[in-house]
Amino acid sequence: MAVKPLESEPDSRPEPDDEAALGGVVSFPYDRMTVDQFRHRFPRARWRDDIKAWWVPGKTASRRIGRWLAEQEAEADAHADARGRDAFAFDPIVSPYLEIGRAGFQIRTPYSKTVVEELREIRFARWDGDLRLWHVPFRSFEDLRSHWPAIEAAARRNEPAERARRAEERKGTEDDVKSKARSTERRKHRYPLLPDDLPPPDVPVAISYGIVVFTEITGELVDPAAVSDFYPGATENHVWGLWRAPSLDELLSTWPAKAIPDPPGDWWMPTIEELRPARRAARVREGSDTVRRR
Repeated sequence: MAVKPLESEPDSRPEPDDEAALGGVVSFPYDRMTVDQFRHRFPRARWRDDIKAWWVPGKTASRRIGRWLAEQEAEADAHADARGRDAFAFDPIVSPYLEIGRAGFQIRTPYSKTVVEELREIRFARWDGDLRLWHVPFRSFEDLRSHWPAIEAAARRNEPAERARRAEERKGTEDDVKSKARSTERRKHRYPLLPDDLPPPDVPVAISYGIVVFTEITGELVDPAAVSDFYPGATENHVWGLWRAPSLDELLSTWPAKAIPDPPGDWWMPTIEELRPARRAARVREGSDTVRRR
């Protein structure tokens, strides 16, 4: 549905007063019941063939039409919620991760990137930071059902007991040794850079494993033999740069690049596709810090 103010165009019938010389137009898909409701609400409205829309006279027409459209949308949402609730009652999703709330479904799972990505695909789904769960209205039930197998599988994979079991299985393997070595290196918050191509200080930039802010160039030369497993492109000409995680404010104020350079180099200005997940992670990180401080 759409509405906009309109100066009336001349037609064969004179307008009775100045107020009727102004009005608003509205268009919506044809439905007999909707038309009857509209005509009852706006008895002076008339159909305009020239613009294929309804015209309502009056200086306040646009505002009155806006209120009517909002009521229609709320009514449609209520019907959609009722249909979704009935569909769930007929064929429910049975899962320890899903509960029924007053206005829809409440979904609480162990953290999983896959779960977050799947829920973001569901229309009207929203995260509640206070309750630490996702809300999905009844009207989105069919959408939720289509994503649920992936959501539940990812949630079960990320249960603490399941993650501990996998960690126990990996213990002592080559992959486990490499993973621990990589984590140790990341905790040093350093990255190899070429002296003649240094990133701007205190500005979020992208590197091979995310977006960081470089705070210092130490001048210490990199030993490629010692770090080749972590930085395959490092040479003896590289020096170490120290970095920190960017704040949400810094990420929000970063203007995205149009594309990643080809070849990308040691660093580049991040694109919007790289900034979006980094901003989401920063929101979660800073939200968790706020809760801990309380």
